[in-house]
Amino acid sequence: MERVVQFTGPRQVDVAEHAGAALPPGHLRVRTRYSGISAGTELTAYRGTNPYLTRTWDPEARLFRDGAAGIEYPVAGWGYSEVGEVTEVSPELVGTPGMPVVGDLVWGIWGHRSEGIVPAERMRGHTLPDGLDPLAGAFARVGAIAYNAVLSSDIHLGEDVAVFGQGVIGLLATRLAHLNGARVTAVDALDSRLATAKEYGAVHTLNARTDAVAERIREATGGRGADTAIEISGVYPALHEALRSVAVDGRVVASGFYQGDGLGLRLGDEFHHNRVQLICSQIGGVPPQLSARWSVERLQQTFLALVASGQVDVRSLVSHVVPVEEAADAYHLLDERPAEALQVVLAF
Repeated sequence: MERVVQFTGPRQVDVAEHAGAALPPGHLRVRTRYSGISAGTELTAYRGTNPYLTRTWDPEARLFRDGAAGIEYPVAGWGYSEVGEVTEVSPELVGTPGMPVVGDLVWGIWGHRSEGIVPAERMRGHTLPDGLDPLAGAFARVGAIAYNAVLSSDIHLGEDVAVFGQGVIGLLATRLAHLNGARVTAVDALDSRLATAKEYGAVHTLNARTDAVAERIREATGGRGADTAIEISGVYPALHEALRSVAVDGRVVASGFYQGDGLGLRLGDEFHHNRVQLICSQIGGVPPQLSARWSVERLQQTFLALVASGQVDVRSLVSHVVPVEEAADAYHLLDERPAEALQVVLAF
């Protein structure tokens, strides 16, 4: 039997069981070991705020259409950070160069389910590097999201970069910006996360609740402001403060998943008067100016190579490894007590 985590309604989670399916041609069967929970995108479905629950995405027009929901409860198998062991390969693929084989540990996206049936072409190059902790494979996608935001920032050696939000992806962005040569100021509302940000390379930390963030950033940069800010919390007031914090002609990379109307965001203020560039970073693609050389696959593979080489530590970000049977408790923790958790991983 296959076990699948599903949302049956807002803030309602259960683990359903289904009979296993036969393996179709061109696919691999993967037995899941770990699946990381996204505290951003997934919680929008858990809470009932995701736009797909109230509108339909038109992929040709690239617009949301009112009138019908794109997805409905139960929402099954969400999750985009899985790692597992290949247990079956479609017979016609056996011996194909570069294809994972039975017994390989692979990373990819097949949702919070005990078994994934995945198109083989999507798994080329997805074998975990030798010696890498299998748990690290659950960070390929979140690492790529952080990496994409850093690429979108166009950071140059010695520049000042503020990273708003120091959850898992924000901490990874702080580390990658530091490796890229930036002087990083980390901003968050939780002192515990700011302490971790220092370990990940932040030179300065600011508490969003108690510090005048934009003013402190300008003081630390001789009145100029940050060259770039990465906003990754998905909270509109944080995006507004990021716009206040950058220099004239500075850049703000919006990498969070913002929900609802933009309360707290005032585009007639510093955004307008300082000619701030506002850039969206979303993992559906890389910055267009880099698309000839970079891809989402390269982002993921390069990030895992950095982990394997010891330049990025992901293991210390795992605060909880929860048996899949207790998935409801895991979501409740992330929703109600975020200060107690960083990366929560389901174990199958």
